[in-house]
Amino acid sequence: MILSEWMPYILVAMKLLLGFVSLIFLISGLDDCFIDVCFLVRSIYRKFFIYTKYRPLEEEQLFSLPEQPIVVMIPAWDEWAVIRLMLLNTLKNLNYKNFYVFVGTYPNDLKTQSEVEKVREVYPNVQLIVCPHNGPTNKADCLNCICMGIKQFEKRNNIQFAIYVMQDCEDVIHPLCYKLFNYLIPRKDMVQLPVFSFKVKWHQFTAGHYIDEFAQGHYKDIIVREVLNKSIPAAGVGCAFSRRAVHILSEHNNNQLFSLDSLTEDYDFGFRLKEYNLKQIFVKFTITRTKMQKVFWSSTPIKVQYKEYVCIREYFPKNFHASVRQKSRWIIGIALQGWAILGWKGDLSTKYMLFRDRKAIITNFVNFLGYLVVFSVVSLWIIIWVNPESYRYPPLLEQGTLLWNVILINAVFLGLRILQRAYCVQRLYGWGQAFLSVPRIIWGNVINFMATCRAVRLYARYLLTGKAIAWDKTVHHYPSEEEIKIIS
Repeated sequence: MILSEWMPYILVAMKLLLGFVSLIFLISGLDDCFIDVCFLVRSIYRKFFIYTKYRPLEEEQLFSLPEQPIVVMIPAWDEWAVIRLMLLNTLKNLNYKNFYVFVGTYPNDLKTQSEVEKVREVYPNVQLIVCPHNGPTNKADCLNCICMGIKQFEKRNNIQFAIYVMQDCEDVIHPLCYKLFNYLIPRKDMVQLPVFSFKVKWHQFTAGHYIDEFAQGHYKDIIVREVLNKSIPAAGVGCAFSRRAVHILSEHNNNQLFSLDSLTEDYDFGFRLKEYNLKQIFVKFTITRTKMQKVFWSSTPIKVQYKEYVCIREYFPKNFHASVRQKSRWIIGIALQGWAILGWKGDLSTKYMLFRDRKAIITNFVNFLGYLVVFSVVSLWIIIWVNPESYRYPPLLEQGTLLWNVILINAVFLGLRILQRAYCVQRLYGWGQAFLSVPRIIWGNVINFMATCRAVRLYARYLLTGKAIAWDKTVHHYPSEEEIKIIS
């Protein structure tokens, strides 16, 4: 058949698709708007009722307590290119003395072992753990091997670590991070610090969309999550646990701290901690610094004050395919395996958070379908505008209808979403990155769509064959000394 004969069927399909997409956008928009309102209400409340009564935590208070022994767990598969740089930077710049670093490696990864050994020759508080089997398995298995090595080390050296910290091989850790952990634990059983991306060049949209997502997530969304649910998911880096939490979670999981059934071994931590009434907190702590900055109206630099976040920074993938692989692992672990393992257990607030985590399976597809619908509607308008005498097909969207009003509401939600994301990015990275966050939304939706397709395919293959999904690690890049100076 020629296109004109197919056109009525195509228009009917597009109209049905338009209705479906609009409904999903409406539900998701109401959900996101609720989070925005909660954040606004919390901000106003704290400004007038908390900050006026209590002084904020200051840097000097972090140094007022004696240092508890901290153990840092770093799983490393094929990380020979970055692990030594990461360890040396951490050991050199961290404003904390009483800590040990345990790096987990594999027998068939001698290059990574060699790099860790070079650091051990200089720093005795670095320990190398070699898993009993070849890699890669998954991060949970590697971390469990590290935990076994920690137990053996404690027995040999008559020591008990009070704080357990999770880090990755690409992390640049703020010098005060562990002081902050030391200040809050054991009053809190889990402390999660923000994770932010380094700034990237304006044209690096793949790496840049991580700036936008983590800025929104760790500046706003996760704070609301803590308020509503009294629980937060561990990010896998910049996350510390009390000895009590480690003992309780291991005891109720066959003496294994991390679940081997998930690619995101850190995600279910918050839910498990809440189950045993263990206290969690997300800490967005800043210190005021002064720097010399050039201004366009003067040749002489001036002093400016700025807020420096005590957080973890890193480079995220700049390559499209690497980003798709990384995000597909997150989707499998959080949405698909999380659904299978955690189900819909918990109170209403917990179920709501599970819904927010899992709706990405739908919205990542629908966002892409939305582009198809917009293309179809605009194409029809262009055809009619170019050739007014052509056959007038019934419009896909008529003014004044219910669907028209729903789309208008969705347009308002979209505008709010763009403004909210730009606001969070501006607070952390300035106006330049805030403006770039707008076009990066489209590119981020493309990446998320491809990642979701890959995640569904891999998980379906796992269900059919029973073969475990391997550790699909990301190739990491560690920043230069000049870049590190920005935050250290």
